[in-house]
Amino acid sequence: MGRVALSIDNQIKRLEEKGLDLSCYETSKLKEILLDIGYYRLGFYTYYFMDDEKENFLNGIKISEIIELYYMDIDLKYILMKYINRIEINFRTKLIYYPSIINKQDPFWFVDEALMKKDFVEDFKKRYDDNFKRDNLMLKKHHINHPADIYAPAWKTFEYLSFGSIITLFDAIKDLEIKNRISKLYQVNDLGKFMRLIHAVRQIRNICAHSNVLFDFSLPQSLSSHPKINYNKGDRNSLDASLKVIAFFLESISINRLAEFKSDIYSFFEKHKVKPHLLEIIRNHIKYLD
Repeated sequence: MGRVALSIDNQIKRLEEKGLDLSCYETSKLKEILLDIGYYRLGFYTYYFMDDEKENFLNGIKISEIIELYYMDIDLKYILMKYINRIEINFRTKLIYYPSIINKQDPFWFVDEALMKKDFVEDFKKRYDDNFKRDNLMLKKHHINHPADIYAPAWKTFEYLSFGSIITLFDAIKDLEIKNRISKLYQVNDLGKFMRLIHAVRQIRNICAHSNVLFDFSLPQSLSSHPKINYNKGDRNSLDASLKVIAFFLESISINRLAEFKSDIYSFFEKHKVKPHLLEIIRNHIKYLD
């Protein structure tokens, strides 16, 4: 994309020079697109339509095809966030409930080094500062009402932790019986496998939440095998493999949500695969098969 900022007019000129067919849009619409999506962000989706050197567009490529890929990517992120939120809340609830019931006399068990790994506790104590309490309304109210408390109870505090922080907290619990109990609620008997699966959901969640590119997502480490996860052709790295993991978690949460997820995903791909250039991406990048 270069090191010199380009005006909208020069961005359009650059795309034309690289062989992109812009004739499907009026100049005013092209400017609207570039000021909406951004020239640089659009580049995340153009490389697929370029030659091997990534210098010029393949012959006959229209900008409308790139925009269709961009919006397909956005549509899929919207769908996934709806269901990943359900998984995140369910996992957080279990992480609040089961350790808190076992340690019911200690609502602040998550900072007890007898129960948690030392490095986690040290890091958490640094994070739980005045800014953290002030920025989260219910925690602020708790400390106003209970000024002697250094922390708020787990069921309040955990509601303000990110999905990644919740997973880190789960991993830091010393009591393997508690962790195994929770992982088995999701039909996983091996903690190592459980961690790899839940981390995959977190990675997809972060891509969706931060509006990063999703369609060409590939895990660097293969997902764990499981009798109930039927990976396509043994593929355990693609986005489609991660979709199957999301479905797997939903099965343990709600059969109705699982059915909705499958229906939404099927409808999504049926809608987009009618476009040949999107079908090729669905098959070869996302690796979704009917």
